[in-house]
Amino acid sequence: MKTFLPALLLATVAVTTPARGAECAKLVVSADSDYAPLHWYDGKRLTGASIEIARRALTALDIPFEVRYVGPFHRVLKDAETGEVAMVASLKNTPERQQYLAYTSTPLFANPIAVFVARDRNFTYTGWTDLIGKRGAITLGNQFGGGFDEFLRANLKIESAQKAYMNFSKLDAGSIDYLVTGYYSGMIYLRESNQSDRFVALQPYVSETDNFIAMSRASPCVKYLPRINAQLEIMQKRGELRAVLERYAAEVKVEAHVVKATPPSPK
Repeated sequence: MKTFLPALLLATVAVTTPARGAECAKLVVSADSDYAPLHWYDGKRLTGASIEIARRALTALDIPFEVRYVGPFHRVLKDAETGEVAMVASLKNTPERQQYLAYTSTPLFANPIAVFVARDRNFTYTGWTDLIGKRGAITLGNQFGGGFDEFLRANLKIESAQKAYMNFSKLDAGSIDYLVTGYYSGMIYLRESNQSDRFVALQPYVSETDNFIAMSRASPCVKYLPRINAQLEIMQKRGELRAVLERYAAEVKVEAHVVKATPPSPK
């Protein structure tokens, strides 16, 4: 898997002491509720590969925790900004999020991001620049890493919706030309909604950067970040992280593999 430069690793693992001196009585874990097989809400609880990995790590460290569903992903991020959510499991490491999240240096797994289009309105796609001038959409709160977020803001016409299925409906109606979302979650949604014949994921991927566990800088529980990272490193070395992803991927019938993305440099 890809890793960041050493200087960035040091920056993301560094722990900032919260302004308030409260104790970490219980570490609240949350995640995007619409991103299977990594994490999703099944109607009763948050589940998925990221959630199980967080549970295993915190249990091994004997840190009291609660997995809490708080709503759509943008709400999760807002609660992480205030410290109400102490751990987000998992997400991409982006400069904007580093303002209020401290990341582990150990990645959980790669998370490929794809461009989805209506099969009957397909277009030539060889990389990011082919999206310029077209109408796109993302799910509110999503960021993609690998430089694509900056390219998107500077060059693309994008609208957002609270859930991915809302954007697939727009795509089906022709009000947008493409949707950028997680490859895994997009393919799972299409299969479960019996729409696989109506949409296609284009290659190459928009990005293929890793997902990480992150701690809220506003939470007193951020003090546990070095211990959590050390535990994740142990789990990674023994193949546990990959095994968990593969099990949840099999559960929702999607293949847990990625093809390395080769996005062109923006002109």
